[in-house]
Amino acid sequence: VQLQAFGGGLVQAGWSLRLSCAASSGSTFVIGTMGWYRQAPGKQRELVASVTYGGSTNYADSAEDRFTISRDNAKNTVYLQLNVLKPDDTAVYYCNADGRFGRFYQQTFNSWGQGTKLTVSS
Repeated sequence: VQLQAFGGGLVQAGWSLRLSCAASSGSTFVIGTMGWYRQAPGKQRELVASVTYGGSTNYADSAEDRFTISRDNAKNTVYLQLNVLKPDDTAVYYCNADGRFGRFYQQTFNSWGQGTKLTVSS
């Protein structure tokens, strides 16, 4: 299962932005949890937010008040709405998804997107 992320760029502090990540595959698949992670320069990759198939969400403390994760199961797409952006939000944002694929959903997967870079200027 391949993931492709969109939506990064260069914005000013205080602006909003929405990231999107779409999953695709040549095989039948079903996604369990989808999430967004980020990696700032010189730092480890960290979870920003995740959402289950049923819509339960989990946020990092740094994201809970400003970011909203959502997903469209019909489109196999996850979104991350980023509001009131700060320079500290500058990072490469990666999407992640896990689930099952194959004719009988007998195989599991855990896939990463290629990352989309967000730069927030002060």
